[in-house]
Amino acid sequence: MGRDFSFDDCGRAFTCLPVEEPGTPAEALVCNLDSLLGTMTHRLCVGSPPGVWVCSTDMLLTVPSTPGIGWDGFQGVRVIAVPGSQMYARSHGVYLTDEQGLVRDIVYKGKEAQIQQCAGPDGTVPLVCGVVFFSSDAAEQLLATHVIPPLDACTYMGLDSGAPPIQLSLFFDIVLCMARGMTEEDFVKGGGDASVRSARSVLWTALHAFPLSMACIPDASYDYMTTSASDHIRSLTLLPGSASHLRFCKTAHSHVDRPCLLEDGSSVTNCLLEGAVRLAAGSVIQHCHLQGPLEIGPGCLLSGLAVGSSPALQGCPLRDIVLQGHRVRLHDLPCRVFTLTGRLDDWQSPAKEATYLNVPWAEFFHRTGIREGDLWDAETPQRSRCLLSARLFPVLHACEALGLDDVLWLLAPAAVAGKRLARWRTAWRMSWQELLPCLDKAAELDARQALFFLQGQRKVRAVLLGRRDSSLLPLARSAVHEGYHEAVLGTLDEVASTAGDAGIAARALACIAEVLGCMARGEGGLRSGPAANREWALAFGRLESGDIAGGVRELAAERQKWMSRPALLVRAARHYEGAEQILVRQAVMSSCQFVTVEQADLPPLGHWVQVVCPARLDLSGGWSDTPPITYEHGGAVVDVAVLVDGCRPIGARVRRISEPELRLVSLGGTSRSEAVAELVCRELEHLQDYCQPHAPGALLKAAFICTQVVQFPSQKPLQAQLMESFGGGFEVHTWSKLPHGSGLGTSSILAGAVMASLYRAAGKAASTESLIHAVLHLEQRLTTGGGWQDQVGGLVPGIKIGRSKAQLPLRVEVEKIPVPDSFTQTLNNHLLLVYTGKTRLARNLLQDVVRNWYARLPSAVQNADALVSNAEECAQALRQGNLLLVGKCLDRYWQQKKCMAPGCEPLAVGRMMDALRPYVYGQCLAGAGGGGFLYVLTKVPQQKEALHQILAKTEGLGNFSIHSIAVDTSGFSVEVVGCDLKDGAHPREDMAV
Repeated sequence: MGRDFSFDDCGRAFTCLPVEEPGTPAEALVCNLDSLLGTMTHRLCVGSPPGVWVCSTDMLLTVPSTPGIGWDGFQGVRVIAVPGSQMYARSHGVYLTDEQGLVRDIVYKGKEAQIQQCAGPDGTVPLVCGVVFFSSDAAEQLLATHVIPPLDACTYMGLDSGAPPIQLSLFFDIVLCMARGMTEEDFVKGGGDASVRSARSVLWTALHAFPLSMACIPDASYDYMTTSASDHIRSLTLLPGSASHLRFCKTAHSHVDRPCLLEDGSSVTNCLLEGAVRLAAGSVIQHCHLQGPLEIGPGCLLSGLAVGSSPALQGCPLRDIVLQGHRVRLHDLPCRVFTLTGRLDDWQSPAKEATYLNVPWAEFFHRTGIREGDLWDAETPQRSRCLLSARLFPVLHACEALGLDDVLWLLAPAAVAGKRLARWRTAWRMSWQELLPCLDKAAELDARQALFFLQGQRKVRAVLLGRRDSSLLPLARSAVHEGYHEAVLGTLDEVASTAGDAGIAARALACIAEVLGCMARGEGGLRSGPAANREWALAFGRLESGDIAGGVRELAAERQKWMSRPALLVRAARHYEGAEQILVRQAVMSSCQFVTVEQADLPPLGHWVQVVCPARLDLSGGWSDTPPITYEHGGAVVDVAVLVDGCRPIGARVRRISEPELRLVSLGGTSRSEAVAELVCRELEHLQDYCQPHAPGALLKAAFICTQVVQFPSQKPLQAQLMESFGGGFEVHTWSKLPHGSGLGTSSILAGAVMASLYRAAGKAASTESLIHAVLHLEQRLTTGGGWQDQVGGLVPGIKIGRSKAQLPLRVEVEKIPVPDSFTQTLNNHLLLVYTGKTRLARNLLQDVVRNWYARLPSAVQNADALVSNAEECAQALRQGNLLLVGKCLDRYWQQKKCMAPGCEPLAVGRMMDALRPYVYGQCLAGAGGGGFLYVLTKVPQQKEALHQILAKTEGLGNFSIHSIAVDTSGFSVEVVGCDLKDGAHPREDMAV
C-alpha cells in the first residue's frame, strides 16, 4: 500500500488516475500501481538480464517507449534516474556519478554546490526515481542477509523469534553501500542507532563489491506524490508528457449529465454527476456521487462524497479546499467521517506559522470561535500543534447523526459559525493523525467498486440511447468478474423495453447475449448455433408482434431458468441473439415505405414475364451495407454490374396459369435447362416455411408474400385468393449459371429478378429503387439478414456507389459513377474472375460480424469507418479512370474484409493470391469472402490465358477456373416474351444486348 497519503485513503499506489484504456479486455479504474506496472513491464524491463526489479509506488513515472538502456557487459546493480531541474532536486535525491556512469554518492536535499556537481552538460541532474535493478548474483547475495542478525528483524521470521523490529531504507541503507565514493566507516557511522549501524555493516560486507551503475533516461519524468494538495491537484489535471503510455482525460469512468459545465483543466474520475454540476479548471473530483445544482471553484479536490452530501454542498462556496469523505472503523463500528482542509495548508508546520483553510490559524480561531484547547491537549508542545494533530473532524455525536454540514460550517462566516460551534464541541472529534489507523481500506475499495458499476449502468444507458460507438463488452466482462452482472442485465432489460426503438432494443439484447456469454467463461460450447427452443417461443412471439416491452419481460423471465451452468448460459445467449435478429428485421423493414408499386396492364394468361440480370462485383465498402451496421454507422459500397463470360447469369420468369396454385420450378444453369426442383403450393400452409431459408422454395414463397400477390397469414384460402384476384395461379422459373456461394450476389439479385417479374405478371410495376428496398424487405422476412449491395449491384446498370445514412427508416440512395471515355472498355480488358473452387460459408461470417459490431469492438468501428472512406476513394479513382488507384482500393478492401471477418481467406485462396500478386494492380474475393470468386485487376490487358498458366503451376489450388467479365451498362430488363419458350424461340435471352 505504501506510506499513508493525505489525499487517498488507499495510499499512493491505489490513487486513481484520470485515464481510460479502451483497448483493454475488461474495463477498470486505472491506479498509479497499474501505471507503474505497465511502465516496468513494457518499457523498463524489456531487454534486461535475469534479476529483480524494485520500484517505489510513491511517484508518478513517465518513460518513453524505448528508454535506450544498454545491458551489454552489465554486472551488479543499476539504478534508474530521470533528468530534472536543479531547483526540483533541492527537495529530492540526485545521483553523483563518475565518467563510467558508476554511482559515487546519493545526494538528498543537497546544497546548491553539491547539486551542481551532479549536473550534466545540459544543466539537468539525474533524479532518484525509486527504481533499482538487482542482477541475479546481487539479489541472491542480498537475500542471503535475511538470516543474519540484526537484518533478520526485517522479516516476520525474525520478529516472531523475538528480535526488535528494524527499519531500513532501500536507497540509503542498501543501495548506498555500493556507491564508489563511500567508505565503510562513513557508511556505517551514518546509520543512526546501534542496530542500524550493525545492519549497515552486514550490508557493506555483502554488497559493496557489486558495481552500482546508473541509467538516466532522456525524456523520462518523475513526480513524487507529496503531501501538498497543490502538487496532487496539479498532477491529476496536467496532461502527462508525450513519452507517457497513458493519456489523461477530463472525464474518466464517469457519467456526467452536463459535461459542458466541466471546464478544460478539470478532472473527474469514477463519479456520477447528476444535474448541473459546474467544475472550474484546476479542480478534481474523484469517487463522488453528486446532484446539482453545484458550483465547485478552482483549486478544489473532492473525494468520497455520496449523493446524500449534495444538499449540504448546494450554495456553499468552494474554492481552494480539499473535502474528503472517509470510511473508518472504530473497533467494530463502521463510520463515515468528513475532513476539510485548504489547498495551501501544510500538515506538519506548527500552527503559529501555518494556515488552516488557507488562512492563518489565528484568523480561523477568531472567525469560528474555536480555541486551541479544543484542538490540542494543554501538554502538547507548541511545535507539535499542527494540522496533522488537530482534533478538527467530528466522528460521533451522542444525540444526532453527523454529516457533511459538521465540517462545512468551518468555512462559514462568523455569524453562521456561532450557531454550529456548540454542536461541534459536543461531538467526539479526531485528528487526521488519529484517523489514519482507523481508515477502512476494504470498505473504501468496495464503495469505489459499487460507484464504478453504478456509473457504468448510466454509461450503458447513455451509450445505447445515444447510439454511441462505444464498446460495452469490457464493462460486461468486469461486471461478470466482480459479481455485478445482475445489475447490468437489469439496466439492459430496462433500456430494451423502454427505448421505443427497435434498433436500440436490438443492440441492448445483443449486449445481454454478451453478458451471458461472459458468464459462461469460455465454456458451454460455441456461441453461434440454433435459437428456436420452444421455451423461448412466447417471448419471440411478442417481439414478432411488435410488443417489444412484453417480449423483453418474457425473455428476462425465461433467462432466469438458464443461468445455472455454462452450457445453458451459452444457449440462452444464442436465443438473445435470435431475439435481437427479430428486432433488426423489424428495423430494416422500415425500408418498406420506399417501395412504390403502380398498376400496369395484366399480361395475358400463359404469357411469360422474363427478367435476366447481371452479377455484381463489390469493389469496396461491402459489410457497411449489412444491418445493423448500415443504419447505425452508415454505409457506402461501390458496385459494378457485370456479364460473366458474356452472359447475364441470373434470371427468372413468371406466368399466370389457369390452375389456382403456385408452381415453383428451379432450372439448371440457364433459362433453357431442365428443371432440377419443382414444388406446387395449393394451400396457405404450404407457404408457412417461407421464413426458413433452407426450406424448399423459401425465397419464391417469400416473394409471393412480400409482393402481396398472396396474403399471408389470411382467413381466405390460397386458391380462393388466386382465383379472386388473378383468375388462376402462377408458375415461376428461376435459374443461375453461378455456383452456390459464388460471392457475386446471386440470391439477392435472383430475389430482385423474381419480384420484378412477379410484380409485372400480377399487373403491377415497381421502379428499380423500389425493387432495391423490396429485396431488403424480402430478405428480412426470409431471415437471411442480408444487406443492400447485391441488389444495387445487379439491378442498377454499370458502375455506381450506393449509400445509406446512419438512421432509420433505412433508405438506400444510388449514384452512378461517371467514368472517362473508353475507361469501361479498359476495365473489361483488365478485370478477370477466378473461381477458387471453395464454397463460401456466409452465415457464420455474418453472425460473427454482427456480434463484433454490436460489441462495438474498436477494431470493428475503425474498420467500418475505413470501409466507407475506401468506397469514396474508390469512386473517385473510377471517376479519374486511374487503374492503379482502383487496384490499391481493391487490396485495401480485401484487408478490411479480413479484419471484419477473420478467417475469410482459405489457405488455398491465399496461395492463389500470392501467385497472382506480381501480375495485378489489386485483387479481392467477391462478397463476404471465404471462397467463391476472386476478381483481379491485371496490370496488362487480356491476361486470361497467362493467369491460367501461372495458376496451373501453383500447387495446392484445387479445381479453379478463369472467366471473363465485362461491365453491363444496360442492366436488367423486364420483358413479356410470349407463351412458348421452347428451345430456339429465344436463343439469346440471357446474352448481353
